[in-house]
Amino acid sequence: MGKKQRSRGEGGTPATVAAARAGVAFTLHSYAHDPAVASYGEEAARALGADPGRVLKTLVAEVDGALTVAVVPVTASLGMKALAAAVGGKRAAMADPSDAERTTGYVRGGISPLGQRRRLPTVVDASAAGHATVFVSAGRRGLEIELAPADLVALTGARVAPIAKG
Repeated sequence: MGKKQRSRGEGGTPATVAAARAGVAFTLHSYAHDPAVASYGEEAARALGADPGRVLKTLVAEVDGALTVAVVPVTASLGMKALAAAVGGKRAAMADPSDAERTTGYVRGGISPLGQRRRLPTVVDASAAGHATVFVSAGRRGLEIELAPADLVALTGARVAPIAKG
């Protein structure tokens, strides 16, 4: 299991700094990331010994040409039509990874919905509300932040909608 620590965010990633500045309670979890792994989110769930339904991945999509963040369980895929509908759009597709990295300020596999370089419209899957806490990337591979779903929604200004499938 990974290392667990309470943090105030000082000297951390933009994600942990954002959470600390907002005064929300959170716990950081670190683990040794394997660069050969295919699924960063599933690796995090295994390493933390957490229910994969509580471990959320951050995906960047384009909805009608505008970058949009989707946060869904690592065990699910993103429903593009559902994402588009959630933000009042017509068509969604995954964003180019280099656009996602440049806009968020994070690298793929470590993109956090928190503390992004440029705040993007965000949608959190409705399933997150069914848990006391959820895990999202804290801004780098091998580091997860655990917080209440309501705090995740508040910090990102997210809409909550059923956008996950599978």
